[in-house]
Amino acid sequence: MPALMIQGCGSDVGKSVLVAGLCRLLTNRGHRVRPFKPQNMSNNAAVTADGGEIGRSTALQALACRVPPASDMNPVLLKPQSDIGAQLIVQGQRVGVLNAKDHGRDKRQLLRLAVESYRRLASECDWIVVEGAGSPAETNLRTHDIANMGFAHEVDVPVVLVGDINRGHVIASLVGAHAVLDGADRARIRGFIINKFRGDEALFAEGVSTIRSRTGWPSMGIVPWLPAASRLPAEDAVPLEQSPRSAVAGSDRVKIAVLLLPHIANFDDFDPLQQEPAVDLIYIRPGQTLPLDADLMIIPGSKTTIADLAFIRSCGWEHDLHAYVRRGGRLLGICAGYQMLGSAIHDPLCIEGPQQSIAGLELTGIVTIMEPRKVLRDVSGTELQTGARIQGYEMHLGSCSGAAGRPMVHFDDGTFDGAVSADGRIAGCHVHGLFQSTEYRAALLASLGAQSARNDHSARVHAALDEIAAKLEEVLDVEALIRIGSGGQSSHAPSATNSSISQLKPIR
Repeated sequence: MPALMIQGCGSDVGKSVLVAGLCRLLTNRGHRVRPFKPQNMSNNAAVTADGGEIGRSTALQALACRVPPASDMNPVLLKPQSDIGAQLIVQGQRVGVLNAKDHGRDKRQLLRLAVESYRRLASECDWIVVEGAGSPAETNLRTHDIANMGFAHEVDVPVVLVGDINRGHVIASLVGAHAVLDGADRARIRGFIINKFRGDEALFAEGVSTIRSRTGWPSMGIVPWLPAASRLPAEDAVPLEQSPRSAVAGSDRVKIAVLLLPHIANFDDFDPLQQEPAVDLIYIRPGQTLPLDADLMIIPGSKTTIADLAFIRSCGWEHDLHAYVRRGGRLLGICAGYQMLGSAIHDPLCIEGPQQSIAGLELTGIVTIMEPRKVLRDVSGTELQTGARIQGYEMHLGSCSGAAGRPMVHFDDGTFDGAVSADGRIAGCHVHGLFQSTEYRAALLASLGAQSARNDHSARVHAALDEIAAKLEEVLDVEALIRIGSGGQSSHAPSATNSSISQLKPIR
């Protein structure tokens, strides 16, 4: 079955966007396409149709294929919850915590499960576009690799290597990868792509020639800087950290401030707000004081609720939040941010880390208890303050009780979630994706004195994917890529195994 793996010379070289674009391109050509990423590391995740979770970039690629996201599309997901550990998600389900010292351990069992997921996907489509992680040239990780060449060899899929010219040294990156890879890994690479090019590509003709002569790999094309990529959700928090933004002085737009927590999760929640002309969305970084003139302050989701609440205290934001509330400010907590608003958070089983309890911000009366069972589901209902319809998803550990005031959301299944203060200025719930709901976003902005453009966020993303696919049709040698993918699968590729998540050795 045709398949192609896109690997890169490093992280953030644009692999995810290229895979999404190729998925949409092939889908638009009439193929039944599925995305696949054997291993990912990200705190941005999406709920799958089968009740699991995968990296949000892979879920976007599923959208590019016009199919629902499935757990098999990203069978191994690492969600960092400290500098030395990450929650391990296997085939959509949390199985424990992987410490950094275990990162290089024997991963044959995880590889078997990844192959199992890949085979299941292959049975329902006629094309798979696979995305690598990091770089295959990280030879210190090669022995137990399942994210790049280790997986590519296991299922006999050909590779195209991507270099990012925007960050410079792209010739050295590609030629250097060729130099450090062993012969078998080099032979698996069938071509290269130059990504994020600005200017006249004729000026880089000599560079392309140098890469070809030094590596023997043919060029599949030069992809220009893609403005449409900015309309897609980012894979990780790197863009937030690299692009500081301050409120525009004298702006008549409403100011919405989001706390940039160390382990911020699913921050693409705020993309629809960022795209509203009437909104000045700013991220508050460590060391900055909270803007007391903000029209709305948001505490976002977090992978490590207790640790990030302790961080809020350590940088003085707790005092700022209380001062902001006393001045009449409006505060919204989403998922972990909602749990932080309460009176206490307890983690008796040390699921998130060693600290078992922490006092909350005491802005609502809820108490959260962390539990092993993770809530993963799509939801729809009504936001009770505005009466607006919402759609979104829940993805959280912990159950909340003792909410003072009234709930924030009434779900269509008859259940409720969240809490709203008596004066309506403090609210929170577990629902991600609130602002993608056009009706709710418009109602919220109206309550802040602004008018929404009422753009359909989903339609905007689909339009960006089509724009990217059209550009890739123009600049890439698509027929060569299809020939490479169509000739890459051998008849003796390994068959699916009978491995299962329950057979994994305990991690923690």
